[in-house]
Amino acid sequence: MPLMLLDERPALVVIDLQKALLQMPSQPHSMLDIVGRAASLARSFRSHGLEVVLVTVNGSAPGRTEMGQRTFSLPADGAQVATELGPEPQDFLVTKQHPGAFIGTSLDAFLREKGISQVVLAGVSTSNGVEASARSAFDLGYNIVFVVDAMADRDAEMHRHCIEKVFPRLGERASTEELLNRIQERPL
Repeated sequence: MPLMLLDERPALVVIDLQKALLQMPSQPHSMLDIVGRAASLARSFRSHGLEVVLVTVNGSAPGRTEMGQRTFSLPADGAQVATELGPEPQDFLVTKQHPGAFIGTSLDAFLREKGISQVVLAGVSTSNGVEASARSAFDLGYNIVFVVDAMADRDAEMHRHCIEKVFPRLGERASTEELLNRIQERPL
């Protein structure tokens, strides 16, 4: 699962690592591990002058599902980004109402304005927020890197299915360590 190429202008996009979701059961990695790895990536991206996008969710897409009525509510500070991630003043913050980070937000416009050609995805949940964001990014023409050990899901089988079956069709997969090494190889 080696990463073939890290583009000249990648952006780290961290999905839904926010206070309200930090207690969510997660498989196969703990939320503590996910946040720690995402924070390491964010520090590395920032230190190399690369964009960091922190996405939070504070609503639900409209519509009916077989799973029942969609309801969504957060505690007062529930949409705040996990403390370990910042945010830092230079980060771009996105608040979404849908599973994916692109629909109904200014994320695509921001990335295009910055000349970003590649999105590096981390966060939760693998089969919802991460996959929905990846599908939109793919449709919009971005190269995608999935940091597979910096994402998790409530359902281990859903996570595995995304990592093994869905993501190879949308982009490239890498570990946090592999990506950190690639970033360190870049000139400052």
